[in-house]
Order: sequence, then C-alpha cells, then structure tokens
Amino acid sequence: MIKITLPDGAVREYEAGVSALDIAKSISEGLARKVLAAEINGQVWDATRPITEDASLKLLTWNEDGGKNTFWHSSAHLMAEAVEDMFPGAKFWVGPALEKQPGFYYDIDLGGRQVTEEDLSKLEKKMTELAKQNNSYIRKAMPKAEAIEYFTGKGDEYKLDLLSGLNDGEITFYTQGNFTDLCRGPHIPSTGPIKAIKLTNIAGAYWKNDSNNKMLTRIYGVTFPSQKELDEYLTLLEEAKKRDHRKLGKELGIFTMDDDVGPGLPLWMPNGTIIIEELEKLAKETETKGGYKRVVTPHIAKESMYLTSGHLPYYQDSMYPPMELDGTKYYLKAMNCPHHHKIFSAEHRSYKELPLRLAEYGTCYRYEQSGELFGLMRVRCLHMNDAHIYCTREQFADEFRAVNDMYIKYFRIFGIEKYVMRLSLHEPSKLGQKYINEPELWLETEEMVRQVLKESNIPYIEVPDEGAFYGPKIDVQIWSTIGREFTLATNQVDFAQGRRFGLEFTNKDNAPEVPLIIHRAPLGTHERFIGFLLEHYAGKFPAWLAPVQVKVLPISDKFLPYANSILESLKNADIRGEVDDRNEKIGKKIRDTELMKVPYMLVVGEKEMNDGSASIRRQGKGDLGSKSVDEFIKELTAEIKERRGE
Repeated sequence: MIKITLPDGAVREYEAGVSALDIAKSISEGLARKVLAAEINGQVWDATRPITEDASLKLLTWNEDGGKNTFWHSSAHLMAEAVEDMFPGAKFWVGPALEKQPGFYYDIDLGGRQVTEEDLSKLEKKMTELAKQNNSYIRKAMPKAEAIEYFTGKGDEYKLDLLSGLNDGEITFYTQGNFTDLCRGPHIPSTGPIKAIKLTNIAGAYWKNDSNNKMLTRIYGVTFPSQKELDEYLTLLEEAKKRDHRKLGKELGIFTMDDDVGPGLPLWMPNGTIIIEELEKLAKETETKGGYKRVVTPHIAKESMYLTSGHLPYYQDSMYPPMELDGTKYYLKAMNCPHHHKIFSAEHRSYKELPLRLAEYGTCYRYEQSGELFGLMRVRCLHMNDAHIYCTREQFADEFRAVNDMYIKYFRIFGIEKYVMRLSLHEPSKLGQKYINEPELWLETEEMVRQVLKESNIPYIEVPDEGAFYGPKIDVQIWSTIGREFTLATNQVDFAQGRRFGLEFTNKDNAPEVPLIIHRAPLGTHERFIGFLLEHYAGKFPAWLAPVQVKVLPISDKFLPYANSILESLKNADIRGEVDDRNEKIGKKIRDTELMKVPYMLVVGEKEMNDGSASIRRQGKGDLGSKSVDEFIKELTAEIKERRGE
C-alpha cells in the first residue's frame, strides 16, 4: 500500500500503481469526470499514470492552470493527428500550450505545401470528428535506440534532433487514435473533453528560432470544454483586436516604427513623448518621497565591466555585437546594474549611508530575435524604470517590502485590480551553469523574499528554475481590464554582484561588509507599460495622462477668438489643450475628437462667449452641461493633480 496526501492534509492508502484518476473516482464520479491531469509531488502528470510510491496529490481540473495547459497541449496533438490526415508525410517539431494566453501551436514541416484559411476550417471539422471518438492518450516509455529506429524509419530529422539531447529513461511516446509522437507529456485522459475548437492563425517560424534554419508552418489554435466558453473567448479576442496597442498607437500618434531606423526600435511621436514624461514625473515624485537618488549613466561600456558582472557569459546572445576601438571592445548597455555598482564604489561608504537607493530611467539595448519582436511589447531599445538598493541584511525586509508597496500604489493609480507576484527560484542541479554557485545564499535569500511576501499578504506563486543568474526574483504579472495577462516588471535580489565588483561599506564594527542589492523596476519599461496602458484603457487615457487633455470646439469661425482665449487660460493652468479651428460642422468636430479619445471637449458659441462659460463634454459620457471656464479649469486641475482614473 502507498500513502497519498491530499491538499487538505488528509492521507489515504491505495494499492501501488493506482492512478490519480482512480483516486478521483474513489472520491466522486462527478469529480473524476472533471479531472484533466494531476500534480504529483509538485509535478504535473497524466491523470492515468500509475503512482508507485507515497506522494502528495492535487487533482487538476479546468479551473487550474495545470489543467488548462494539459488540455491545450493535448489539443495540439489532436490537431497534429488532423494535419497528418490532411497532409500525409507532415513532420512535427514542437506543439506546446501558449504561455501568456489561451491555446496552443504546432510547428510543422509540410514539405513545401501551404495551409490556407479554408484548410483551417477543414482541420477544425476533422479535429471535432476525432475528439468525438474519445480516444485515450496512451503513454509509453521507449528505449532511446528503439526511438531512434522509429524516427529514422520515418525520415524525421526533427524528432531525431530532439532525441539527441535525451537519455534512456527520459523518452516517452504518446499515442491517441492514429497519431503517435515523441512527447514528455502530460496529456488529458482522452480526446472527449475537447468540445469546442478554433484554429486562429497561420504563421511562419524558423526551426529552433534560428533564421539559418528552415521555415516551418506554425498553426495556432484554441480549444475549450464547451462552445459557450469558446464563444466568450472569441468575443474577448475581438475586443482585444480593437485594443491592440499597435493599432491604437498609430491612430493616436503615440509611436511609429521605420525600417530605416531598424526593427524593434520605436520612434516616439509627440503624443507618446507626453505620456513618457508623465510616467517619469510620477516615478520621480514617488521615488523622491521614497528616498531615492537619481543618477545618469552612459549607453555603452567596455567589455571588461560586463565580464566582471558576469552578464556576458549569460546574456551575450541578447546583446548587440561589440564595437572595437583602439583594441578595446565596447558593448551597448543591455542593463543598468553594473553602471550603478560603479557609482556605489566611486566613494567610500558607511553603514550610515545605507540603504542607498540609486534610480535611473536608463536606456538599454537588447538584441531580441526578429521573430520575437512585437510592437512595443518586445523591442530592442528599452527605457527602464530602474533602481538598485544597496542595504544591509537587517534592512533587507523593510526595503523589499517598500518596493512591493510601491507596486501596490501604482496598481491603484492605473486601476490594475488583478495581479500576482511570480517568485522565481533557482534549480540546484544547475548551480555553476545557469546560476551562481552559492547554494546557501540561494536558500537564504529565497526564504527572505518568501517571508516578506507572506507578511505583506501579497498574492504570489513560486516558479522553479526561473531565477536570475545572481539571485531570486519576482516577476509582476498583471491583467488588463479585458483579462489579458502582461508581465509588467521585476524585483530581484542580487547577492553576487557586490562581491564581483568589490562593493563594500564600513559596518558598525568598523569592518568591511558587502551589501545586499535589490534590483527593482516597478513601472517596467516605457515601451511595455505604454503598450499595456493602450490596451488597458483602450486608448482612453485618464486626463492626467492623456496627450491632449482638452479640445476647444468653436461652433463657427466667429467664436475662434473666444476659443483661443480659453486655450490661453488652459495653458496658464498647465493643461494640455488644442483648438479645433477647422471649417467643419460642430457634429463632425465632436465625432473626430471622440475618435482621438480626448478626455474633455469644450463646445463654445455665442451664449458661452457672452457668459464666460463652455458646454462640457466628457469622452464616452457625452454632455455634462455648461460651466464657467474658471470652474472647469479648477476642477480639472484637481483631477490631474490627484491622478484620478476618470
């Protein structure tokens, strides 16, 4: 008999070889029908896989991320079966669940054949037909030699390449219906739960993301346990298209891209620059109150500094190639950390100066792969809301908590209601390779961060093997108003750089001590955060952040002088305004101003001119009635100062 510990702490005994699905059935047949996968000792398994030793068990349904991801990965295999039926001889690379949104994809070599939109409809019908067969996903361990023989016989260079990195005991095949593939899983018990299917997109993808390799066909899709859920998702998708930051960025004159400048290098238009300046103003005010000191660092540095920091061995593939001058290599700055460390070390430091908080909206350059570039979300030039806090171990908890409090403040300002902190930990087996080889410091700092999160009652999850190379980190995940997930920023612990750079302060005992370093960026980068805000607000920025806060609309040229006098009053109050002096009817002026999503419109005619007032219209809310210009300016000034959401 083996002991199975359930999430509530209850312990049940079963015969060795029992599956999670068997256990679910022993609890409730209704529960068993909902189970998609299981978490065994923290790892996601097939619900049908035998459990042979004592274990902790969590049953995963559609309500858990592990259940959804297993569902979508299994759907990718279902799609592959349909593709193989329609395109005999197709070869498959990888077909994972998507990381940041619902669905999956599969990269496929179709031997030069093309997939059309019409083909997607046919594939959907075939997938529906196959799903109804309720075929089981069957897992089979395979010796490496046998697996190589199988794929050699099929002439499948893609799976042979995957096999080259695997050892005996690591290789499993999965079969459902007439489709078999090399896969580590897990999968749902059978195809039956896949009730609603939509293949959403066709794209090209280089094998292994290497432009020197063959271009494969990537088919994206999404599936749900019911048609109702699929319909709701597709409605959300349509709304997301309307809110696409690339579309809104162009329509509202926020940013542009130009081939002559280069891919991933956005040019900020005047409207976008105003948003940048307002965000920087917010950050500088907040950081000044938090005791930060501002610094400015160069855009390039010598190779030796990045060798000292250890960034080059880990991040060289993401850095622009070096420039060589007088026998010395220089790199474009990919991160601000080493520069700030040099500022810390430029002067002798005492414990009385700590914590020392150095802040900079630093410009960094990262050579993202061309296939990964995406509007403002993945770029090669970033303006980062960066800071490094140098503190003692005794100060660490308070400093880390203060950073998290800053995040919460920003969430309130921008109306971000759903968020979670991802605590990224190290993987002990990769010390010395992916991570600094300091096992005790890893455990100590991870526990320090964990305790701060618990004491602050901040929602968080732990993610193994995703830490920075120099310490544990928090990635801040936020959701827009339509439920789309974004990675906003990071909050990292660095216990290695201090020693690498010889950073020291004199402690209370008059002895040298290495500071702990906290690396934080609550507003992330201008690029990603403004991209998020465009979607979050659908381009309808709150008045304090809007590039144009007020548009004055005279009903005819006769009232232009009065409109211009109002504009002058707005400028004197530091309110961003414009006058629409076009020879157009007032209805068109109002419609056009609505399209440009200006928060306030002041419609003026003879009555308004005679009594010093304006007819006020609020974007999306319509007519608010008449008000004196002075009163309007007073109220709007307060709204802007308080950075109200609307």
